[in-house]
Amino acid sequence: MISPLLASHGSFGLNFDIFETNIINLAIVIAGLTWFLRGFLGGILERRRERILAELKDAEERLKAATASLAEAQKSLGEARTRAEKIRADGKARAEAIRFDSEKRTVEEMARLKQDSQSDLDSEISRVSRLLQREAAEMAIAKALVSLPGRLDASAQARLIDQSIQSMGNA
Repeated sequence: MISPLLASHGSFGLNFDIFETNIINLAIVIAGLTWFLRGFLGGILERRRERILAELKDAEERLKAATASLAEAQKSLGEARTRAEKIRADGKARAEAIRFDSEKRTVEEMARLKQDSQSDLDSEISRVSRLLQREAAEMAIAKALVSLPGRLDASAQARLIDQSIQSMGNA
């Protein structure tokens, strides 16, 4: 279906029927498309390539920043672990010191209570001993007063008074 206006015998023309075209016509069409579309497609591809490179560069920068942030976070984590371990060790030492101090105060308090109870016991023993001595002395005096009037006559009484006066004089 070649149009008589476009092609005649022996003349040059383009045949637009795809099934009847020959290789030369295809090469001409492809070369023309390549030549016309090179600038248009090349510009689009170049812009796409620049955008991809920019996104890759941005991704690399974000990766570097993320890596730096990760390193900083790991360093902070290590420092936090060190501080936590120190706090735990200090807490254990403080608890041990408090326990030791509490035990020491308990022992001291028990010793003080024992000493106080011993002092109270000694005081009570002394009081009871004085009380017993006084009662014994009172009983002896009472017994002596009962038995003395019958045993002492006037001469014995005079001797007793003389001896008492000499004892006082020597003292």
